[in-house]
Amino acid sequence: MNILLSNDDGYFATGLSVLHQSLLSLGTVDVVAPERDRSGASNSLTLDRPLTLRSAPNGFRFVNGTPTDCVHLAVTGLIETLPDLVVSGINHGANMGDDTVYSGTVAAATEGYLLGVPALAVSLVGKEGRHFETAGKVARLLSEKLITRPVGQPVLLNVNVPDLPFEQLAGMRVTRLGKRHKAEPVIRATNPRGETVYWVGPAGAAQDAGPGTDFHAIAEGYVSITPLRLDLTHTDQLDAIRGWLG
Repeated sequence: MNILLSNDDGYFATGLSVLHQSLLSLGTVDVVAPERDRSGASNSLTLDRPLTLRSAPNGFRFVNGTPTDCVHLAVTGLIETLPDLVVSGINHGANMGDDTVYSGTVAAATEGYLLGVPALAVSLVGKEGRHFETAGKVARLLSEKLITRPVGQPVLLNVNVPDLPFEQLAGMRVTRLGKRHKAEPVIRATNPRGETVYWVGPAGAAQDAGPGTDFHAIAEGYVSITPLRLDLTHTDQLDAIRGWLG
């Protein structure tokens, strides 16, 4: 089995090291990750400058680009054999609901999916990040299952894991994405030079968090597994827009 790992927290992140150790015995595991934290980079590709690939002392390779850059370079040129699986993470923090639109963790997995490789995005839900090993065990279980029992169609799974000891997990649930309220207002500040600067405000609280959503599963102690797709067509509006155009 050939597995490609990436993330958006950077090649030095604890979650990536735990993920690597969790999957290492499954086969050949390559790591290509960003050189620094690129949280919120979404699916951006670097097209205005060349990218540089370097190696860290632990053998991980890193790129001065985005999570999408890392997986794209790895699959299309750096790795001789097409990986059987792309796993992104373990992200320190949730990627649920609207978060998936901005997430670099999800974007790295998405790039693998777009290039024809089954992919997982794995996130640990909790600010403290006490139980990365729990998310590592979940990632291993799902990775083994995807390889030994393929779904039979292209698959991109967004996995969120409660920050609990593994034995305290309630189980796993297949979920849909919930939805947040709109983001909090921008935060205005003044830097040491007297210039006005702005910080993007925090994400809104969960709005659609009922049964069946990723938010609900996590709140009840379950691992949330959400299959994602990339067809952005609003099919329910096709006829309405045709009528609007006349």
